[in-house]
Amino acid sequence: MYPEMMLIPMREELTRAGLKEARTAAEVDSALAEPGTTMLVVNSICGCAAGKMRPGVRLALQNATQPDHKVTVFAGQDREATEKARSYFGGHPPTSPAIAILRDGQLVYLMQRSAIESSTAPAIAQELARAFDTYCAKTTA
Repeated sequence: MYPEMMLIPMREELTRAGLKEARTAAEVDSALAEPGTTMLVVNSICGCAAGKMRPGVRLALQNATQPDHKVTVFAGQDREATEKARSYFGGHPPTSPAIAILRDGQLVYLMQRSAIESSTAPAIAQELARAFDTYCAKTTA
């Protein structure tokens, strides 16, 4: 584990963008028990999280359609929370960083490290905006 002081800017990059940090398994369960859509970001200290994932998430949050809730866990640091978050990913192998969208606690979208590290922040933002429009748009009856 890295010293917490090193991680503060990496954590704050997402919390300043409006994501709630979950640092325990109970906090993850509580966040994902909320009705509606939740974006769950598995943050990481790696370069692709710093240069691609976090900037891509911040850009995507400029989209008109957004998830109802936004939460993040930090891989390698908040292990219990990260393991609990990954338990919602339905058998997909664990990767970090990763970005998931869940509807009423059920996985509907997952962008794993392989897609993140081979992309750019603007392309990640564009793909997330597409996913927001697809999975998070409010339906009218």
